[in-house]
Amino acid sequence: MNKPRLSLVGAGPGDPELITLKAIRALQQADAILYDALANEELLAHARPGAIRQFVGKRYGCHALSQQEINHLIIDMAMNHGHVVRLKGGDPFVFGRAQEEIEAAHTAGIPVQVVPGISSAVAVPASQMIPLTCRGINESFWVTTGTTQSGEISADIKLAAQSSATVIILMAMSKLEAIMEIFAGYGKSETPVAIIQDGTTSREKMVMGTVQDIVYKSQYEELGNPAIIIVGEVVKLHPSLSRTVQERIMVHGL
Repeated sequence: MNKPRLSLVGAGPGDPELITLKAIRALQQADAILYDALANEELLAHARPGAIRQFVGKRYGCHALSQQEINHLIIDMAMNHGHVVRLKGGDPFVFGRAQEEIEAAHTAGIPVQVVPGISSAVAVPASQMIPLTCRGINESFWVTTGTTQSGEISADIKLAAQSSATVIILMAMSKLEAIMEIFAGYGKSETPVAIIQDGTTSREKMVMGTVQDIVYKSQYEELGNPAIIIVGEVVKLHPSLSRTVQERIMVHGL
């Protein structure tokens, strides 16, 4: 049997081609693969014949296993089979609870490596040609979760809403209305917003609007998780909106 070890591997934002070569090599070498709901199952085709493949997905409102159960499973698989790949959507260190799994492995004496992945926070806007930063528009961007561990809206959103930064909010569709009320309260009612569901995949859906109307638009289009919310003036740079601006300039001679 191979020596116990754990690889925390980022699966990328959804498109199975948006994964690193190092991640593919880890999958090819794995004795067991524990994968999340947000990891594209097509990536399991890179596993060697005979490798264990087990779904341990967690998604809002649907938890297959608790985090503690996943930690125990990692240790058990490593001790009994060898090399365990923990395949996580996006990047393991961006709201992936990777640190808890690292600590559990280290406590059991299991060595750990991390293979970073492309986070949906960056890749999904890029796939729609929405830049997170643009000279003359903004100088920074925030990436924040919608809710805290207790289920409350993150206090960081109030801080982000007061800045000129692009704000990317993950895991927040259940709190969308309350979050938009926070932005509106800081004078951002007309700020552009884009919501992208299942970004970079064939199931992708996108709705654009403003802080004051995006809740209605997203409900009309029946958007839900997994989705990312982008709030900021850079949303206007989406090709469909930038063309509209150019057309207005040509018509009115502005």
